Formats: sequence, C-alpha cells, structure tokens
Amino acid sequence: MMNKKVEVLTDHKALIARALELILSKIETAIEQKGQFTIALSGGNTPKPLYEAIANKKLPWEKIHVFWGDERYVPPDHPESNQLMARHAWLDRVDIPAANIHSMPTSDTEPAVAAAQYEQHLQEFFHSLPGEFPSLDVILLGMGDDAHTASLFPHTEVLKVRDHLIGVGNKDGNPRLTFTYPLINAASCVMFVVAGANKRQALDQVFAPVADDLTYPSRLIQPQGELWWLLDADAGSDLTKDNG
Repeated sequence: MMNKKVEVLTDHKALIARALELILSKIETAIEQKGQFTIALSGGNTPKPLYEAIANKKLPWEKIHVFWGDERYVPPDHPESNQLMARHAWLDRVDIPAANIHSMPTSDTEPAVAAAQYEQHLQEFFHSLPGEFPSLDVILLGMGDDAHTASLFPHTEVLKVRDHLIGVGNKDGNPRLTFTYPLINAASCVMFVVAGANKRQALDQVFAPVADDLTYPSRLIQPQGELWWLLDADAGSDLTKDNG
C-alpha cells in the first residue's frame, strides 16, 4: 500500500505528540478546503492524553464535528463509556457546540435499532445515499492485543458486514456499536495509535504478507486515503520503517 506510513516513536509522550501534530495539520487543511473537519474518536486509555492535548489548543470549534468509531452499549454516563472519557478529557473543556458532538445512541433496548439510527444520522450529516460510504477526514483507531480495532473483534459476525455503515459488535457476549470496516476504509485518513509491548505479536500478524483477516481484524483496515500506524517503541520495536 503506497499510502501506508509507519512511525515508531521513542515513547508514549512522543507518540501522543506526533498524533497531535498530524491531527492539527488535518484540521487546518480540511477547514481551509471545505470549511469543516470531521473526526471519529477511539476509546481505551491510549488516546486520553491526546484528547487532553487537543483541548489545550485554540481551534475553530464551531467547524469541528466529533463522531465515535465504536461505543460500548452502556449509558453515556457509565464509567466504561468512550463518550464519557472523551467528554472529560476534551469536549467538556472547550467551547464546541453541542450539535457538533455526534455520540452513538446507547439508550435503546435493541442495539440493532441504535445502529440503524446512527447510520441514518451519518447519512443525513454527510448527505450520502443508502449504499454509499461517507468519507470522514480522520478516523482514530487503537488496537487490542488480539488485533481487534474499533469493536471489530476476531471471528465476530460484524466482520462480514459490507453493506452498512454501522454494525453491532460483540465482546464476550456484550454488544457494542461500531463503524464497519468499509466505512473506516472510506476515510481520508485512518490513524492507528498503538502503545505497549503486549501489542507486538498482533502487530507481527497485521503486518505479515499473509495472515487471516478474520483472526486479525486490523488487517481489514485498508483505507482509500492515508493509513498511519503510529507506534511507541514498546509496541513497534520489532518493526522497521520499511513496512510502508
């Protein structure tokens, strides 16, 4: 893939600084070219300092729209909510219009209904037709030590979904809403931010010339736009920069 870039940063601080630099550049370019910037956030612990760093910047918040790539099916005030983490670290600390925060609905009793609602919301926001996959400016992703990303877990049914924007993922029997991999692949820029030595074995398989996509779902992420893999030294020490 000519658009794949791999960078191994010295430590977690450098990892976050590089991710911040890239995102700020993408914000500036998107707003200059089309008047707004769209980003989908990831959950987990790794991006929290990144969100805190973004909150400290002076940005045209009225032109920035925030989505989520996946969400646990819990209330928005639940400690495990990706939305709650991002609000505390970033969104509650800046003057962003409430209408620019596009959280996933997790209050419906049926996750499939909520997935359909969020899909419709995306279609209306991006003015896309059924069957079309809108292109977000940046989709942030993490990766688990099982090579899952968003809520695309190994050997789950949502990995087979190719005709919807949003699907219902499954983690140990618990439903999650998630971007499908075709929606992720429609992005202008997909940015993995990965830290920790426990990710090395999964990364070896994700970067291998041949491996099973259903066992290592991050292999399915092959966007039409840029693909960035930002790794700290603990995660990326076995990789070389010629992977790109």
